Amino acid sequence: MSEKRNKIKIGITQGDVNGIGYEVILKAFQNLELLDLCTPIIYGSKKYSTEHKKNLNMDSFSLNYINAPNLAKDDRLNLIQCCKDDDALEIGTPTDYSGHVAFQALDTAVDDLLANKIDAIVTAPINKKNIQGKYFDFPGHTEFLGKKDNGAQGLMFMISDKLKIGVVTGHIPLKDVASSISVEKILSKLKVMNKSLKRDFNIGKPKIAVLGLNPHAGDNGLLGSEEQEVISDAIRKSNEEKILTHGPFPADGFFGSAQYLKYDAVLAMYHDQGLIPFKALNFGEGVNFTAGLSYIRTSPDHGTGYDIAGKGIADCSSFRQAIYTAIDVYNSRNFNDELSVDPLKINQIKHFQPIQKTRNSAPRKRETPTPKPAVQE
Repeated sequence: MSEKRNKIKIGITQGDVNGIGYEVILKAFQNLELLDLCTPIIYGSKKYSTEHKKNLNMDSFSLNYINAPNLAKDDRLNLIQCCKDDDALEIGTPTDYSGHVAFQALDTAVDDLLANKIDAIVTAPINKKNIQGKYFDFPGHTEFLGKKDNGAQGLMFMISDKLKIGVVTGHIPLKDVASSISVEKILSKLKVMNKSLKRDFNIGKPKIAVLGLNPHAGDNGLLGSEEQEVISDAIRKSNEEKILTHGPFPADGFFGSAQYLKYDAVLAMYHDQGLIPFKALNFGEGVNFTAGLSYIRTSPDHGTGYDIAGKGIADCSSFRQAIYTAIDVYNSRNFNDELSVDPLKINQIKHFQPIQKTRNSAPRKRETPTPKPAVQE
């Protein structure tokens, strides 16, 4: 959807200003390598960013304040003032105001993305409760982003080098999960996942594992019938549509025996079934990617971190990974979209090597940060 640029423009939403959003953003861009790869634009507040810099003893870290994405400087961390900042920060405390300005930043960034003014967005964490309002009546980012994208059905897709896992049902109560899954819904998520693995992650013939809902995957109907009546039927239909799908697998044994290593991705039935093993294996390295949208959105794998906000101990690793992933997905989409238009031009299309695989060299930094413990959310 985006015009080609030498460096892609990435919009970065400030998230909840009373959390660790600004801290992980600023720390991530102490690594000058990122400025070689993209042109970053924070959607936020000059006042709040300045207060966070002061609180983190990062006063010397300068931002380039602009009014529109086309004014962004390639070698700077840019910021667009897009929200009111009348209220004082209450770092570590969720407030109605911090939810309101988080929404303003998110909405403005997505509008610019849809208008092709930027190429991707990386969202800092929000509080799903205090962001609720007239224009945000959604369980989280995923549902809001789908609505903005002409009602697209997004897939919460947790990504790392070790594991890629999506969920059929997202932010809903556990008591509602069984009644919320259906053959159609599972098949829809498998289609989105399969397409994303090919287009966004350059996997030619993805193999997908599907987890069961009940303990022991229902134990042949003894512990529940969803596997036999719903999940197996969805797997059968997905294979009829040439999606290589296997399962349903009992979740505990599947992860305990490392079977996930045999597959390119895993589809879980509900939020914690997928995110608990993902975070146990990847915390601080994982990325939340919203598959199924016409545009690119990633985010770190942690929340607002109110308990450590303002203490200078938040780990920016996952946020940095989210930026790398956005760049990789952008490049992969361009490559595959060009190839789909004219497959005979494969030798003429500039091949790319994912940043995820090439960033092991020592990065250039503004300063040497003191090692800090990982975020616990």
